[in-house]
Amino acid sequence: MSAKLAHAISSIVDKYRNDMIEMQRELTKRVALDPQYGGRGEMEKAAYILSMLKEMSFTDVRLFSVKDERDNSIERPNIVAKLKGRDSSKTIWVMSHMDVVPPGEISKWISNPFEIRIEGDKLFGRGVEDNQQGIVTSIFSVKAIMELGMPPIYDVGLLFVADEETGNKYGIEFLLKNHPQLFRKDDLIIVPDAGLSNSTMIEVAEKSILWIKFIVTGKQAHASTPNLGINPHRAGANLITKLDKELHKRFNIRNKVFDPPISTFEPTKKEQNIPNVNTIPETDIFFFDCRILPEVDIDSVKETIQKVADEIKEEYNVRVDIEFPQEVRAAPATPTDSEVVERLKKAIKRVYNKTAKPMGIGGGTVAAAFRNRGFNAAVWATIEETAHQPNEYCVIPNMIGDTKVFAYLFASD
Repeated sequence: MSAKLAHAISSIVDKYRNDMIEMQRELTKRVALDPQYGGRGEMEKAAYILSMLKEMSFTDVRLFSVKDERDNSIERPNIVAKLKGRDSSKTIWVMSHMDVVPPGEISKWISNPFEIRIEGDKLFGRGVEDNQQGIVTSIFSVKAIMELGMPPIYDVGLLFVADEETGNKYGIEFLLKNHPQLFRKDDLIIVPDAGLSNSTMIEVAEKSILWIKFIVTGKQAHASTPNLGINPHRAGANLITKLDKELHKRFNIRNKVFDPPISTFEPTKKEQNIPNVNTIPETDIFFFDCRILPEVDIDSVKETIQKVADEIKEEYNVRVDIEFPQEVRAAPATPTDSEVVERLKKAIKRVYNKTAKPMGIGGGTVAAAFRNRGFNAAVWATIEETAHQPNEYCVIPNMIGDTKVFAYLFASD
């Protein structure tokens, strides 16, 4: 039965190729930028999506809008579309976001970023992969099972949210806070907003993110008379090496779900101290980017950082000020054997004939909004990771294949 179902879905979805491209064209020209980028939000794109949904046999389609506090004339839309299944005890949700990031430097684009350009199997344009591919695949997967005349195993819910690129305040966080009745703890939640080009990564966990700014202050002097100064650059260099050694030594837990399977503590940005070579600077400023496994206590990491900084202060007679520009504590992981993961693995195997595995990543995703509230959410898509780049593109076969995966997941027992 599963092979027959997969074949029927594949035959139907293959016919949608031109319609999917056309939908990408219409979505791309409806520019959905946050007001901080000079945009008017997602309402024009939402209106187009609503018109598409109303042509289909959804049980319920609702619009949840919220005014943007920065400009009351701008409303941020969120769309919820439901299709009744054979078993309504659960809902399989697929959540995509409508907003996009600015194109960046226009000269780096070969064509207008808000007009589709087709080259072979690639569609170029801002937002085509991030996250319009998810919008298109979710809509056409429902269209496929409707055309098959096969009600989904559970209720299916499609979410199209605002504000993912700038914090989720007007998007999924708004829905979870103000309309929590939409979701139940046993629901299966899929976010098609990250993945690999070979379809095999199901993201189930994220590391905590800790950015650290160190400001080391000494005493300026001529480089030929170092005895008259206190060199913060030397102190800072020793602080970096000592932190690197101590943090990796103390927080050496391994978690095979992640790649790399360890917490990472990377010195990254360094600000210019002085423009000339022959002066000992007064200050030395540098940063660490730490991606910390969920089972590692961030407060313990911060205590270790302070301890090492105090030792450097005493040894080099400098002042060390520490700031944390970003601190995002990891949401609870989705269990690797949860139903949403198992059903995704089964559908990916059937459609792509590949064995996907649950993995953790170093960055944050919008799935954390669900996980922080006790929902099991999985992030999956087949993508080329061109998001936010000039000449962003999506691969048409990826779009078609992922549509088949979602349709099979909805319909298969």
